[in-house]
Amino acid sequence: MRKRTWWIWGILLLAAAGMWVWAVGSRDKGQDEEKDSIRLGILLYRGDDTFISNVRQALEEQAKLYEQENQIKVVLNIEDAKESQNTQNNQVERMLSLGYDALCVNIVDRSTASTMIDDAIRADVPIVFFNREPVEEDLCRWEKLYYVGADAKESAVLQGQIVVDCYKEDPSSIDLNGDGKVDYVLLEGETSHQDSLIRTEWSIQTLKDGGVPLEKLTGGIANWERSQASALMEQWLEQFPGQIELVISNNDDMALGAIDAIERLQVKEKINVVGIDGTPQGVQALERGMLLGTVQSDRTKYAHGIFTIAAALALDEDPASKILLEDGRYYWTDQEALVK
Repeated sequence: MRKRTWWIWGILLLAAAGMWVWAVGSRDKGQDEEKDSIRLGILLYRGDDTFISNVRQALEEQAKLYEQENQIKVVLNIEDAKESQNTQNNQVERMLSLGYDALCVNIVDRSTASTMIDDAIRADVPIVFFNREPVEEDLCRWEKLYYVGADAKESAVLQGQIVVDCYKEDPSSIDLNGDGKVDYVLLEGETSHQDSLIRTEWSIQTLKDGGVPLEKLTGGIANWERSQASALMEQWLEQFPGQIELVISNNDDMALGAIDAIERLQVKEKINVVGIDGTPQGVQALERGMLLGTVQSDRTKYAHGIFTIAAALALDEDPASKILLEDGRYYWTDQEALVK
């Protein structure tokens, strides 16, 4: 009886040892095998924003191209926060719980990034922020945080230079009534968005440095939206009949809103309008002669930067080996001025 008991215990021990060896071997094999798929979460602050919508489309194109070139399946889950930070935080939490390989976040409120960063650190899931830059202190908290965007100061300087160059070539093309000053109105994005603040400051500064004699009539916040800008512009056209010579807009959508109001009220006097982003709609307005100029960020390169960094992180690779980064975590896209 005692021998039989020892025999049973021996079998059990051998079985347990065999299972342990199999488990270790399977784990090591899994670690050695290359991943054949990656899952990326794309979180947008507002899906109907024209520029963000264009970037989203370019990201989907990048994913297809990556699959073809690398034979790695890419799963993109794209979520729209509809301008609600609470909604976006919940979306982040869900993706982290589902084990996504990396997140690409167009954050609603840049000042609240610490919450999702805390969650990402606990889950060990990297984040590539884009278009709406978190404060530097947050972005530097962890080595797996990155940012992709267009340099706002460069955008503004290029926008201002469009007007400066036209003025230097022919002052009457900007000073439309020839009174020695250019009466302008200003359409700004969100008050809390760093690009809005920087674009406003440096566009005006570039105009002043370039010798354009400016006289501000008024300005307002249109939150990047075409409809809000159109409503403001209609109000200003009625308030300053025949006076507005230049509309400086922080983005193309608001510039297009101003043009909508000009056309709706059938304003006969020429009004110059400049934007930023170089969206397809903005370029069309430029070709029609309704927009004096815009500053284009290459959406393909923009999406390429976001996707390349995220894919590298998803595969535990160093993004710096795939793409040129500034300070190890920033990727800035190329920009160019487009003039009619």
